[in-house]
Amino acid sequence: MLIAWTTVANRADADRLAAAAVMPDLAICVQIDGPITSQYLWQGKLERSDEFRLTFKCLPSTIDRLETLILSLHPYDTPEWLVVRAEHVGEKYLSWARANSSTPPL
Repeated sequence: MLIAWTTVANRADADRLAAAAVMPDLAICVQIDGPITSQYLWQGKLERSDEFRLTFKCLPSTIDRLETLILSLHPYDTPEWLVVRAEHVGEKYLSWARANSSTPPL
């Protein structure tokens, strides 16, 4: 299983991206946290903003399509997109994920 993250400025965008990922079975689940506070450099200036973090859980077979979708719908010019492989996934949860995915099991 893979876990991916991005952030957006408001809850409406977070809900829109989450639904866009779950409805076509590209993500098994999307969790929305926030607001959180992010600090970063943008065009040489320190920025601070409240954001909503989306955590996507998906199978490796869908990650490329999920990334393409999220980046095409994302409102930011340079969206955060981080993906990591889960070191360990509980067997019951992984079985549920596979059973609820339109992609064939690994």
